[in-house]
Amino acid sequence: MEFSQHGHAGELTAYRWHNGDEPTWIAVLVHGYGEHLGRYQWVAGRLAEHGAAVYGVDHQGHGKSSGDRAVIDDFDAVVGDVRSLVQTARAEHPGLPVVLIGHSMGGMIAARYLQLHPDDIAAAALTGPVLGSWPVLDQLRGVDDIPDLPIDPDTLSRDPEIGRAYAEDPLVYHGPFKRPMLDALQTSLDRINDGGRLRVPTIWLHGADDQLVPIEATRAGWEQIAPDDSESRTYPDARHEILNETNRDEVLADLLAFTDAHR
Repeated sequence: MEFSQHGHAGELTAYRWHNGDEPTWIAVLVHGYGEHLGRYQWVAGRLAEHGAAVYGVDHQGHGKSSGDRAVIDDFDAVVGDVRSLVQTARAEHPGLPVVLIGHSMGGMIAARYLQLHPDDIAAAALTGPVLGSWPVLDQLRGVDDIPDLPIDPDTLSRDPEIGRAYAEDPLVYHGPFKRPMLDALQTSLDRINDGGRLRVPTIWLHGADDQLVPIEATRAGWEQIAPDDSESRTYPDARHEILNETNRDEVLADLLAFTDAHR
């Protein structure tokens, strides 16, 4: 179900899913760069089957939300948008624990959320997150003219249907990176790197063959902020979107086992 949420820079489209039963926990999904929450329908369905009330929001400039396409100029403000959604979910389901699940750029947003508002969240999962450093930022911020190099759909998953659907999705942004977005991404990474260790139980999940967010750069960032109560899983041959990979059931099972133990 879609509903409108006022964001820091305009109106946002938010979502809620449930399976009709009384939920026992809340899952908040945080999507990645250039995409939207509609690509997480199957994940939301599985989480709802597992007893969750599931929420998410299309970020500023993404999906059905307002704003210049694929432009975010302050990620701490986006954290505030996600927090508004968390507060809505908690008001609708008082007393239930909240699990934050962030993918790629959304994993970066989720990590910053955990630094700024740890008391809101019972547990978190970061899948293919942008942490530590991101080589694409160094490459693109150092040139005068940013090349028109959209994300290669083949890097998303070994399942060719995932890449095909992504390429044909009109709500996905398929253009080049924009400089304000690159600068904001770097600022957010710097803030996270300087923000100290997380204090919320968190699991890091990453594909070993991730060409979009290379695992070694992220691993270094993760090790810098990983809380004492944390776990890590890496998946051989898996590409960037591990929740859309051929072994996605394994990944989701690992995610749920961790969050079940900590929420």
